[in-house]
Amino acid sequence: MALKAGIVGLPNVGKSTLFNCLSSAKAQAANFPFCTIDAQMGQVSVPDERLTKLAELVHPGRIVPAVCDIVDIAGLVKGASKGEGLGNQFLGNIRECDAIIHVLRCFDNGNIVHVDGSVDPLRDKEIIDTELQLKDLETVENRIKRVEKVAKVGGDKQAKLEYELLVRYKEALEQGQSARTVSFINDDEEQCAKQMFLLTTKPVLYVCNVDEASAATGNEYVERVRKAIEGEDAELIVISAQTEADIAELETYEEKQMFLEDLGLKESGCNRLIKAIYSLLNLETFITAGEMEVKAWTYRKGWKAPQCAGVIHTDFEKGFIRAEVIKYEDYIQYGSEAAVREAGKMGVEGKEYVVQDGDIMHFRFNV
Repeated sequence: MALKAGIVGLPNVGKSTLFNCLSSAKAQAANFPFCTIDAQMGQVSVPDERLTKLAELVHPGRIVPAVCDIVDIAGLVKGASKGEGLGNQFLGNIRECDAIIHVLRCFDNGNIVHVDGSVDPLRDKEIIDTELQLKDLETVENRIKRVEKVAKVGGDKQAKLEYELLVRYKEALEQGQSARTVSFINDDEEQCAKQMFLLTTKPVLYVCNVDEASAATGNEYVERVRKAIEGEDAELIVISAQTEADIAELETYEEKQMFLEDLGLKESGCNRLIKAIYSLLNLETFITAGEMEVKAWTYRKGWKAPQCAGVIHTDFEKGFIRAEVIKYEDYIQYGSEAAVREAGKMGVEGKEYVVQDGDIMHFRFNV
């Protein structure tokens, strides 16, 4: 199950530095606007210590973690919704992403130029929010023109539903609110909304990029951002991108952990960020474990067993018979699949079973 998150923000807030830490792809990081001209993509593994612990018991040929595509998108400026700067390209790249990682500069450094001349994360946030909202407003108004007559005069229920939802979106956007603040009346509206591909319906993770001294505690800038996003249905995480870059240069795991401990951190910012993206998209992991590989598979929270079987192969879903399920904790406690079976801890589940995060699964199917 592929997923993609786009890193956005004004020029010179630390987007490319963060991208370079997350991904093996190396975007150019330079002290001038638009140093990233094309959206660059890298693939990162989702940290999951459960895979390592299972591998110690199973001794597989390889470990295959879940992955996430990260896109470093060129910096946006005022007027992007009208095509200013790299606006059209920027907005097009966001439209292709499942989630937005919005990087805000929350550190002072006279040696790094800010495109607007001063450090103000709330102003920066408002610039990008406004440009995305203006583009969505344009999209919504155009769609209203197309469906309004049919919705009001004809008997097309779908057109009426779409029109009423578009009107609510328009009201929210005109008030400076993102489309994701609009609540759905029923499932039909939710499905209709997915076909509109609005930019501000995408889930957002705000990344406050701070100096090293603030990596563990945050700072005044962070608290201002945290207060500003209350009620916005968005997440926030604090990271020092430059510190993450320094950690990435260290050779051994032990050195990296010592560095983190000195800063008062238990886990690297990159790991926390990737996990936060996964959670933001309402994703979870089930696992397959055998001699060939221990592998993590991504699925949407709430999916049932046949849907998860389909993540491995469509034939698994079409011909689903049952799922054999071992809870991760039981596998670790008993040490092997055979021991779990002998202890009577393996579950045999049918089509209505809702898969749980960390379930170790084996699907039976017949096509």
